[in-house]
Amino acid sequence: MFTGLVREVGDVASYEEGRLVVRCSVRAALGDSVSVDGVCLTVVSGDARTLAFDVVEETRSRVKPFRARVNVEPALRAGEPLGGHYVQGHVDGVGTVSTVTPRGDGVHMHIDAPPELLRYCVEKGSVAIDGVSLTVAAVSETGIDVALVPHTLAASTLGDLAPGDAVNLEADVLAKYVEQLLPGTMRR
Repeated sequence: MFTGLVREVGDVASYEEGRLVVRCSVRAALGDSVSVDGVCLTVVSGDARTLAFDVVEETRSRVKPFRARVNVEPALRAGEPLGGHYVQGHVDGVGTVSTVTPRGDGVHMHIDAPPELLRYCVEKGSVAIDGVSLTVAAVSETGIDVALVPHTLAASTLGDLAPGDAVNLEADVLAKYVEQLLPGTMRR
């Protein structure tokens, strides 16, 4: 479980044959879960400067390719403050940045999203984009709008995004549970 509050931006040291190595200062032990661009991965080795993860085909088939810089967040530990929103690190789909519009010190961004994910998005609801907890500013037939404040732009990779870039999307898990519980909406 994560909060979507990125701890730091790491650099991809290598990514070969499914082994992803990220340079960062996040401390994690063997077997710990770490969110990397919104993808929950298990630490298979690491030291004070790097963490390594095995990224299996199932995961690779559902997420965007990793870029040179990635958002890193260790798993939430009992007793830590819960900011952001509940983020599982289970990517629901890959979206595409459609527009990036400066607004004052921040940025307004439209993300084209798959229809099967849009049904879980509501205005003023939560979404994780590349592992960053954000509030949905608006929902359209093609995607979602988000407003990025200066801190988010500086503390994550979202400030690097341009139209055409792919992003990992995770809808708020609460919407999925509500749908599952409603009569006549069981999905498998």
